[in-house]
Amino acid sequence: MRVVIADDNLLVRRGIVGLLGDGGVEVAAEASTGDELLELVDAHVPDVAIVDIRMPPTLTDEGLRAAVEIRRRHPQMGIVIVSEHVEVGVATQVLAESPEGLGYLLKQRVTDIGDFVGTLRRVHAGGSALDPQVVSGLIGAQRDDGPLQALTTREREVLQLAAEGLSNQAIAERMVITLRSAEKYVSSIFTKLGLPDTGSEHRRVLAVLEYLRS
Repeated sequence: MRVVIADDNLLVRRGIVGLLGDGGVEVAAEASTGDELLELVDAHVPDVAIVDIRMPPTLTDEGLRAAVEIRRRHPQMGIVIVSEHVEVGVATQVLAESPEGLGYLLKQRVTDIGDFVGTLRRVHAGGSALDPQVVSGLIGAQRDDGPLQALTTREREVLQLAAEGLSNQAIAERMVITLRSAEKYVSSIFTKLGLPDTGSEHRRVLAVLEYLRS
Protein backbone atom coordinates (compact mmCIF):
# COMPACT_ATOMS: atom_id res chain seq x y z
CA MET A 1 0.00 0.00 0.00
CA ARG A 2 1.30 3.44 -1.01
CA VAL A 3 0.31 6.73 0.61
CA VAL A 4 0.93 10.45 0.29
CA ILE A 5 0.98 12.51 3.50
CA ALA A 6 0.05 16.19 3.83
CA ASP A 7 0.75 18.11 7.05
CA ASP A 8 2.45 21.48 7.50
CA ASN A 9 3.97 20.39 10.84
CA LEU A 10 7.26 18.70 9.96
CA LEU A 11 7.54 16.82 13.25
CA VAL A 12 4.01 15.43 12.99
CA ARG A 13 4.52 14.50 9.35
CA ARG A 14 7.80 12.71 9.98
CA GLY A 15 6.28 10.97 12.99
CA ILE A 16 3.50 9.53 10.82
CA VAL A 17 6.07 8.56 8.18
CA GLY A 18 8.03 6.67 10.84
CA LEU A 19 4.93 4.86 12.08
CA LEU A 20 3.97 3.82 8.58
CA GLY A 21 7.48 2.64 7.78
CA ASP A 22 7.40 0.39 10.84
CA GLY A 23 4.03 -0.91 9.64
CA GLY A 24 5.26 -1.79 6.16
CA VAL A 25 3.45 1.04 4.34
CA GLU A 26 5.28 2.89 1.57
CA VAL A 27 5.19 6.69 1.77
CA ALA A 28 5.38 7.88 -1.84
CA ALA A 29 5.61 11.60 -1.02
CA GLU A 30 5.11 14.30 1.63
CA ALA A 31 3.35 17.64 1.24
CA SER A 32 3.12 20.73 3.45
CA THR A 33 0.38 22.63 1.57
CA GLY A 34 -2.88 21.77 -0.13
CA ASP A 35 -1.60 22.75 -3.59
CA GLU A 36 1.52 20.64 -3.14
CA LEU A 37 -0.65 17.72 -2.03
CA LEU A 38 -2.74 17.88 -5.22
CA GLU A 39 0.39 17.92 -7.39
CA LEU A 40 1.91 14.94 -5.58
CA VAL A 41 -1.32 12.93 -5.63
CA ASP A 42 -1.64 13.46 -9.39
CA ALA A 43 2.01 12.49 -9.87
CA HIS A 44 2.08 9.37 -7.67
CA VAL A 45 -1.59 8.26 -7.59
CA PRO A 46 -1.26 6.56 -4.17
CA ASP A 47 -3.75 4.14 -2.63
CA VAL A 48 -4.52 6.54 0.23
CA ALA A 49 -3.99 10.25 0.88
CA ILE A 50 -3.49 11.25 4.54
CA VAL A 51 -4.58 14.87 4.85
CA ASP A 52 -4.45 17.43 7.65
CA ILE A 53 -7.47 19.74 7.66
CA ARG A 54 -5.67 23.01 8.41
CA MET A 55 -2.70 23.94 6.26
CA PRO A 56 -1.06 27.12 4.90
CA PRO A 57 -1.66 29.81 3.95
CA THR A 58 -4.75 30.47 6.10
CA LEU A 59 -4.63 27.39 8.34
CA THR A 60 -8.39 26.95 8.04
CA ASP A 61 -9.71 24.33 5.63
CA GLU A 62 -7.09 24.07 2.87
CA GLY A 63 -6.58 20.37 3.55
CA LEU A 64 -10.29 19.65 3.49
CA ARG A 65 -10.73 21.48 0.19
CA ALA A 66 -7.78 19.55 -1.23
CA ALA A 67 -9.36 16.28 -0.06
CA VAL A 68 -12.61 17.16 -1.83
CA GLU A 69 -10.66 17.89 -5.02
CA ILE A 70 -8.75 14.61 -4.70
CA ARG A 71 -12.06 12.76 -4.46
CA ARG A 72 -13.23 14.53 -7.63
CA ARG A 73 -10.05 13.69 -9.56
CA HIS A 74 -9.46 10.21 -8.13
CA PRO A 75 -12.81 8.85 -6.87
CA GLN A 76 -11.36 5.41 -6.06
CA MET A 77 -8.57 6.77 -3.84
CA GLY A 78 -8.92 6.38 -0.09
CA ILE A 79 -8.68 9.54 2.03
CA VAL A 80 -7.86 9.72 5.73
CA ILE A 81 -8.40 13.14 7.26
CA VAL A 82 -6.45 13.93 10.43
CA SER A 83 -7.09 16.76 12.86
CA GLU A 84 -6.12 17.94 16.32
CA HIS A 85 -9.75 18.54 17.26
CA VAL A 86 -13.18 17.02 16.72
CA GLU A 87 -14.81 19.26 14.13
CA VAL A 88 -18.39 18.05 13.81
CA GLY A 89 -19.07 20.42 10.93
CA VAL A 90 -16.18 18.95 8.96
CA ALA A 91 -17.27 15.40 9.72
CA THR A 92 -20.79 16.20 8.58
CA GLN A 93 -19.52 17.81 5.38
CA VAL A 94 -17.29 14.93 4.34
CA LEU A 95 -19.93 12.35 5.22
CA ALA A 96 -22.43 14.22 3.09
CA GLU A 97 -20.09 14.02 0.10
CA SER A 98 -19.28 10.29 0.11
CA PRO A 99 -18.39 8.24 3.21
CA GLU A 100 -16.96 5.32 1.20
CA GLY A 101 -13.18 5.14 1.35
CA LEU A 102 -13.01 7.83 4.00
CA GLY A 103 -11.42 8.04 7.45
CA TYR A 104 -11.38 10.80 10.06
CA LEU A 105 -8.85 10.45 12.90
CA LEU A 106 -7.50 12.64 15.69
CA LYS A 107 -3.74 13.15 15.54
CA GLN A 108 -3.14 12.51 19.22
CA ARG A 109 -4.79 9.11 18.96
CA VAL A 110 -2.62 7.91 16.05
CA THR A 111 -0.22 6.03 18.29
CA ASP A 112 -0.78 2.33 17.61
CA ILE A 113 0.89 1.15 14.40
CA GLY A 114 -1.38 -1.84 13.93
CA ASP A 115 -4.58 0.16 14.40
CA PHE A 116 -3.40 2.95 12.11
CA VAL A 117 -2.35 0.63 9.31
CA GLY A 118 -5.59 -1.31 9.76
CA THR A 119 -7.52 1.94 9.32
CA LEU A 120 -5.61 2.74 6.13
CA ARG A 121 -6.31 -0.71 4.71
CA ARG A 122 -10.01 -0.48 5.58
CA VAL A 123 -10.28 2.90 3.86
CA HIS A 124 -8.28 1.64 0.86
CA ALA A 125 -10.77 -1.22 0.54
CA GLY A 126 -13.66 1.26 0.34
CA GLY A 127 -14.68 1.16 3.99
CA SER A 128 -15.01 4.02 6.44
CA ALA A 129 -13.20 4.64 9.73
CA LEU A 130 -14.07 7.33 12.25
CA ASP A 131 -12.28 8.11 15.48
CA PRO A 132 -14.46 7.28 18.53
CA GLN A 133 -14.34 10.92 19.65
CA VAL A 134 -15.58 12.04 16.23
CA VAL A 135 -18.51 9.64 16.50
CA SER A 136 -19.22 10.91 20.02
CA GLY A 137 -19.27 14.44 18.65
CA LEU A 138 -21.77 13.48 15.96
CA ILE A 139 -24.03 11.74 18.45
CA GLY A 140 -23.70 14.57 20.96
CA ALA A 141 -24.66 17.11 18.30
CA GLN A 142 -28.10 15.54 17.97
CA ARG A 143 -30.91 17.73 19.30
CA ASP A 144 -32.47 16.77 22.63
CA ASP A 145 -35.75 15.74 21.05
CA GLY A 146 -34.10 13.76 18.27
CA PRO A 147 -34.79 10.09 17.51
CA LEU A 148 -31.65 8.93 19.35
CA GLN A 149 -33.54 9.68 22.56
CA ALA A 150 -35.42 6.42 22.00
CA LEU A 151 -32.21 4.43 22.52
CA THR A 152 -31.10 3.04 25.86
CA THR A 153 -27.63 3.86 27.21
CA ARG A 154 -26.42 0.41 26.19
CA GLU A 155 -27.84 0.81 22.70
CA ARG A 156 -26.07 4.14 22.34
CA GLU A 157 -22.79 2.43 23.21
CA VAL A 158 -23.43 -0.20 20.56
CA LEU A 159 -24.41 2.47 18.02
CA GLN A 160 -21.16 4.32 18.64
CA LEU A 161 -19.10 1.18 18.06
CA ALA A 162 -21.08 0.37 14.91
CA ALA A 163 -20.47 3.88 13.58
CA GLU A 164 -16.74 3.42 14.19
CA GLY A 165 -16.88 0.49 11.78
CA LEU A 166 -16.91 -2.48 14.15
CA SER A 167 -18.68 -5.68 13.14
CA ASN A 168 -21.15 -7.41 15.47
CA GLN A 169 -18.40 -9.81 16.54
CA ALA A 170 -16.01 -6.95 17.28
CA ILE A 171 -18.72 -5.12 19.23
CA ALA A 172 -19.34 -8.23 21.31
CA GLU A 173 -15.63 -8.58 22.08
CA ARG A 174 -15.23 -4.88 22.95
CA MET A 175 -18.24 -4.88 25.29
CA VAL A 176 -17.54 -8.37 26.65
CA ILE A 177 -20.95 -9.73 25.70
CA THR A 178 -22.08 -12.62 23.53
CA LEU A 179 -22.38 -12.28 19.77
CA ARG A 180 -26.11 -13.00 20.05
CA SER A 181 -26.51 -10.12 22.52
CA ALA A 182 -24.66 -7.76 20.18
CA GLU A 183 -26.88 -8.81 17.29
CA LYS A 184 -30.00 -8.17 19.39
CA TYR A 185 -28.78 -4.69 20.33
CA VAL A 186 -28.03 -3.85 16.69
CA SER A 187 -31.40 -5.16 15.56
CA SER A 188 -33.18 -3.11 18.22
CA ILE A 189 -31.27 0.04 17.24
CA PHE A 190 -32.14 -0.35 13.59
CA THR A 191 -35.78 -0.93 14.43
CA LYS A 192 -35.97 2.18 16.61
CA LEU A 193 -34.17 4.34 14.05
CA GLY A 194 -36.15 2.98 11.12
CA LEU A 195 -33.03 1.77 9.30
CA PRO A 196 -32.99 -1.50 7.34
CA ASP A 197 -30.34 -4.02 8.38
CA THR A 198 -28.79 -4.85 5.00
CA GLY A 199 -26.49 -7.54 6.36
CA SER A 200 -23.49 -5.62 5.03
CA GLU A 201 -21.27 -4.21 7.79
CA HIS A 202 -19.98 -1.39 5.55
CA ARG A 203 -23.41 -0.33 4.31
CA ARG A 204 -24.77 -0.61 7.84
CA VAL A 205 -22.17 1.84 9.14
CA LEU A 206 -22.87 4.25 6.29
CA ALA A 207 -26.59 4.09 7.04
CA VAL A 208 -25.98 4.88 10.71
CA LEU A 209 -23.68 7.79 9.87
CA GLU A 210 -26.12 9.13 7.30
CA TYR A 211 -28.79 9.06 9.96
CA LEU A 212 -26.61 10.77 12.56
CA ARG A 213 -25.84 13.70 10.26
CA SER A 214 -29.45 14.21 9.17
